[in-house]
Amino acid sequence: MNQTMLRATIAQCKAELLRTIRNRRFVIFSVIMPVLFFFLFSSAVGGEKVEGVDFTSYYLMSMTCYGIIGASFTTFSQRLSRERSQGWIRLLKITPLPSWAYIVSKIGAQAVINLFIVVMMFLIGGIGKHIDLPVSTWLSCGAWIWVGGMSFMALGTLFGSMRNADAVQVIGMIVYMGMSVLGGLWMPISTMSSTMQDIAKALPTYRLGQGAWNMLGGGALDWTGVGILAAYVIVFMVLSSYIMKKQEAV
Repeated sequence: MNQTMLRATIAQCKAELLRTIRNRRFVIFSVIMPVLFFFLFSSAVGGEKVEGVDFTSYYLMSMTCYGIIGASFTTFSQRLSRERSQGWIRLLKITPLPSWAYIVSKIGAQAVINLFIVVMMFLIGGIGKHIDLPVSTWLSCGAWIWVGGMSFMALGTLFGSMRNADAVQVIGMIVYMGMSVLGGLWMPISTMSSTMQDIAKALPTYRLGQGAWNMLGGGALDWTGVGILAAYVIVFMVLSSYIMKKQEAV
């Protein structure tokens, strides 16, 4: 990669960051709501135990996952759909910026945003709710949520293949909220029926949360969750690639 391409990629990455930060939906659903829900439910149910761990710590991981998914899925899909509908991606094809630089800038910007959400939520939990965890637990849970949350960009890409940005916004929000509730991010799945628990365990939202909850309780990395998230990524990327190729052929 020559210096010109590197500077162009970095500039594109900065532009992606600015556009995301200025997006009110991102601020509301990925920053404000997770913080509000965390304080609301941890204050109401604080002191209880969930799967052997303190509820406040448990719910901090849940809301951090919730914020990450909102940024990686809904915000990303809406931005991608709008760019496609406005012809932005077609325009990039006639510029010197290679397609890989566009993809790298998207991934790089999302990685920075997700890292910000993890650090912000952990600082709020540690300072605001006096959550005291071993440094190794903070790091392992944070790393898992940060890296695992990036997998939801694949779902965002699938929804972003739709050119109707308004439809993406509505449908994406319904799917986001539905998967968050059913996946146990709003409430532990132990409060659900056995049938709903079986459904929850098949969802990527649950698997992201389960990885953090497991390490919070002193467990090892959940390789079953890793495999399920990886399978979802493959399916979503194959579907989105197929849809985009069909659209380009028309």
